[in-house]
Amino acid sequence: MSDSKLVDVHIPCPNCSSSDAYCTYEDGHGYCFSCQHYSPPKGSYKSMDTGSTYEYLPWRGITPGSFKVFDAKFKIDSTGKPISVGFRYPNGAYKVRLRDEKEFYSQGDIAKAGLFGRDKFEAGTHKYVTITEGELDAISLYQVLRTPVVSVQSASSSARDCTVDRAWLNSFDRIYIAFDNDHAGREALARVAKLFDYLKVFVVKFYKYKDANEYLMNDEEEELRNIWWNSRKYLPENIVSSLTDFSSILGAPSVKGIPYPFPTITEMTYGIRKSESVLITAQEGVGKTELLHAIEHKLLKETDDAIGAIFLEEPKRRHLQALAGIELERPVHLPDCDCSESQTLLALKEVVRKDDRLYLYSHFGSDDPESLIDTIRFLVSSCSCGYVLLDHITMAVSGLAGDDERKALDYLSTRLEMMVKELDFSLIIVSHVNDIGQTRGSRYISKIADIRIDATRDVTNPDPVARNTTYLTVSKNRFSGSTGPAGRLVFDPTTYTFREELDYGKDQAPTPLWLSANDNSRSEGMASKVA
Repeated sequence: MSDSKLVDVHIPCPNCSSSDAYCTYEDGHGYCFSCQHYSPPKGSYKSMDTGSTYEYLPWRGITPGSFKVFDAKFKIDSTGKPISVGFRYPNGAYKVRLRDEKEFYSQGDIAKAGLFGRDKFEAGTHKYVTITEGELDAISLYQVLRTPVVSVQSASSSARDCTVDRAWLNSFDRIYIAFDNDHAGREALARVAKLFDYLKVFVVKFYKYKDANEYLMNDEEEELRNIWWNSRKYLPENIVSSLTDFSSILGAPSVKGIPYPFPTITEMTYGIRKSESVLITAQEGVGKTELLHAIEHKLLKETDDAIGAIFLEEPKRRHLQALAGIELERPVHLPDCDCSESQTLLALKEVVRKDDRLYLYSHFGSDDPESLIDTIRFLVSSCSCGYVLLDHITMAVSGLAGDDERKALDYLSTRLEMMVKELDFSLIIVSHVNDIGQTRGSRYISKIADIRIDATRDVTNPDPVARNTTYLTVSKNRFSGSTGPAGRLVFDPTTYTFREELDYGKDQAPTPLWLSANDNSRSEGMASKVA
């Protein structure tokens, strides 16, 4: 490192996600103390190009042939001395390492370059792919395994780099993560593993040395090969037993739930919390999608989190119009509404506030639950969505029927609930119910939910007020145990919004058939007997 004086300290790094680890110096060079990225003084490396040549050389146990596979050439100065090695990324950017000092600098748009070596292997052409924490480690492991190996740019940028090439990585049956055996490597492992189904993630644990290249430097290729073949499936570290762990868990600050747009539901459930799933049920035509729009609008207004919205039967245009309509209190999607496109867009901007805040996904049906599971994992892990709304779950397997549909929904429900706990986000699901209140297609949908909210409405009542009144009932509440009638919502078609009527009086919600037994707590048993 240069002895020149510091100019700027604790500024964002141009190479990684650190917001304060980069410094610049009086002679013009810069250095990141997080990812070790080195930016040379302007023009200093240009002057070295005169009389320079580029060759594949042996170094640190790696053969010239292995460097050639990855197109990693050494720069030789006019005296014949190797001074650096350049690692070319798929987008043409270069990360350059000085040969005599562990310092780096980059050329081109390295921040969006993705994974080193990705362009050397076609997607899905092998069962396995391995991700390392450094370019030299990737070339080292490839030399030993002769299977696809790629590298992130640094531990701090690992999740970003893997997100860029996530679809390519996901095309392999197994994903091996071979990060350095240090604190930064272990933290990076946890971040990257969350991007993928943990059933396909394997961990390469180094014991004797810190990384793959050190094994080659010590002539232990066979040991490195055995370590890779003995890799185990990744499991989140979710077992704790010490009093210190218990103290840390209890000492974590309590997070207040985000309120629903409806006071009674909020009072009974204490709001919407992450790591919980909420199931909203009703028969067809009751207005579940409108309820979900109201909740989505509330989350966008009350939080700064990104929101994932998966509305499988609703076009994106109609979805955005719904959010703008709630903000404007006008049905902007109707042709006779005198609301201009610019007004609608301005209202939508007031709700969403910034780019990369609301992620819309429309698919209009599928028969592959894995596709939906992977989409939600991507929204949470790669897009940082704290809340995901799914309307409706049975549409995700609409191509199946009978026992196949039930099995697919059982599997989908279970995996989604596991993922809610693993990734710590809130999942709000809509499901149709049949005439006796069972979730359509699979009863597991109701069993796995933390909170269940049932909606009923007399859609054919000649009285327009009664016809537009929705009654809510909390029939399951793992958090507080409070169940029962949960409010009466009157929908105003002129403003396209709900308001809650708090004076229940004699106008109570009609008792659904599946709650008609005297002992409401045994409703699921009654439902099965009726069936």
